[in-house]
Amino acid sequence: MTSAAPTAIAAGLARCRHCGVLSVLPSGQEKGFCPRCGHELVYRHKESIQRTWALIIAAAICYLPANILPVMTSVTFMGSHADTIIGGVILLYTSGSWHLALIVLIASVMIPVAKLIALGYLLITVQRRSTKSNRERLKLYRLVEFIGRWSMLDVFVIAFVVALVQLKPLMAAEPRPGIVFFAAVVILTMIAAQSFDPRLIWDSANIMEKRHE
Repeated sequence: MTSAAPTAIAAGLARCRHCGVLSVLPSGQEKGFCPRCGHELVYRHKESIQRTWALIIAAAICYLPANILPVMTSVTFMGSHADTIIGGVILLYTSGSWHLALIVLIASVMIPVAKLIALGYLLITVQRRSTKSNRERLKLYRLVEFIGRWSMLDVFVIAFVVALVQLKPLMAAEPRPGIVFFAAVVILTMIAAQSFDPRLIWDSANIMEKRHE
């Protein structure tokens, strides 16, 4: 059987998540400080799993009112009309802007759910000490982290306002509580992705390799 690959912990090394530099921790200590940026260095982030679970549960709770409550009210000469996210998608589609409707549907409905499911899957597999598909799980985490950088309100707000502007005669557009919950979902999932320590994915594999040595 091939020997286990050397690990950073065994070598006393820790990578800074802020600047990426690999540093040697003081002998006998589990944490230190990055010589480049000064941030704390640790082998593993304590309570990473608990924090990530708390964040994605909070995001899941906020997701429901984000889709039920109106996110914007349009005020015209004919009166006012409140729209939810799904209502905005339907409005975009019926007004002929199907491509914008698709963007809003993906960015505001599908991506948040996909991120919650992906993070939940990573947490469950880590807690079950799974040793399968480590590389695929790491790629999944990197994808979630990458998408989080672009999961901003700008796409939704711009597309929604464009649709409202196309409807004449438009007088004003006012945000409503749904937008606050939607912002909370975006922020919580982004923090959850940052809170999860991807190094935990490899720990179970290293433990199994040591047992078979």
